[in-house]
Amino acid sequence: MELTLDRVYQAAHVLKPVINRTDLVHATRIEADCDLYLKTENLQNTGSFKIRGAYFKISTLSEEDKKKGVVACSAGNHAQGVALAATKAGTKSTIFLPAIAPISKVEATRNYGAEVRMIDGVYDDAYNAAVEYQKESGAVFIHPFNDIDVMAGQGTIGMEIMEQLEDADAVVVPVGGGGLISGVSFVVKKLNPKCKVYGVQAQGAASMVQAVADKKLESLEEVHTFADGIAVKSPGNLSYEMVREYVDELVTVSDDEIAAAILTLMEKQKIVSEGAGAVSVAAVLFNKLPLKGKKVVCIISGGNIDVNILSRVISRGLLKTGRKASLTLSLLDKPGQLEEVSRIIAELGANVTKVDHNMNVEDSDINGCYLTLRIETRNFAHIEEIKKRFREEGFSLV
Repeated sequence: MELTLDRVYQAAHVLKPVINRTDLVHATRIEADCDLYLKTENLQNTGSFKIRGAYFKISTLSEEDKKKGVVACSAGNHAQGVALAATKAGTKSTIFLPAIAPISKVEATRNYGAEVRMIDGVYDDAYNAAVEYQKESGAVFIHPFNDIDVMAGQGTIGMEIMEQLEDADAVVVPVGGGGLISGVSFVVKKLNPKCKVYGVQAQGAASMVQAVADKKLESLEEVHTFADGIAVKSPGNLSYEMVREYVDELVTVSDDEIAAAILTLMEKQKIVSEGAGAVSVAAVLFNKLPLKGKKVVCIISGGNIDVNILSRVISRGLLKTGRKASLTLSLLDKPGQLEEVSRIIAELGANVTKVDHNMNVEDSDINGCYLTLRIETRNFAHIEEIKKRFREEGFSLV
């Protein structure tokens, strides 16, 4: 079976009473070289776009198949979509999740009615366990990305974007296994061939980027990123072919860049995104794509970020954007030094959050010490202004 527009239209009809038609937000408060819009799938039912593909796929099952139950593997978002869709369809769902899945996603999956089984490792390890269970149980496997009906469900996002902003110049899409970008790129290219479609992966999980570059399907030895929703070692063979045919370019972003994007979305647009959902915005903010002056849509694919790591993500984002800094001064250990340092910081409008005073440093003057300051700043230019002032007043920066 091939993906067709008719199949996507069918998916849109089936999904209409179940999903939200998510808003396309004009991101006027985010400084970018393009005219930026955000497709807010983080506000979708279950907090992610995944409900679209999962629900449509399960809607196509026969009554006999539904009696067998369904099985799926996921880093957390597909799990929630399958669990909710299966419960609504009156069928049992068994979901395999990797041990790295955030607790919030695990508990949400249980609350939607699934039997959850945790597997050591990453998504691909959960996938292998789910495949074995499917062989033993006869349950229907609901693949998170390598399935035409799943792609059709995700393709409804592309359809909505083209209706909401028909003159879009580019759509930027997060990429894990490739189901989302397969559906979106197919629809966008069919409805508006001039519109570019770009995919973004985390540097530590660039499986699709590598496969397309090497022109063959292959698997990464390991993945390492806090963007758990796209931490996939191997893309699907169907999604790989779709990406090769319909996607204009693939790029990667670092975890620090993703963290900065999450922080920007929260501060500027009051939008909460998980790591996987923010990679599209990270690519725009850090100029990874030729988008200057273009009308650009970034898909925020999910908002299910674990609050236990949110503070660390915010901290990394502050560092990446010059909002936090650490400066170490080499001083003579005498009265009044700290007062002078504090005066300079205050005059330049920074805020000290932590001070470390260390007199036991090898190779330093016997009467010397190191003073390390953790400070809140406006941006990188502000940090350089502070460093320059210290040097002008005779302080030595380490």
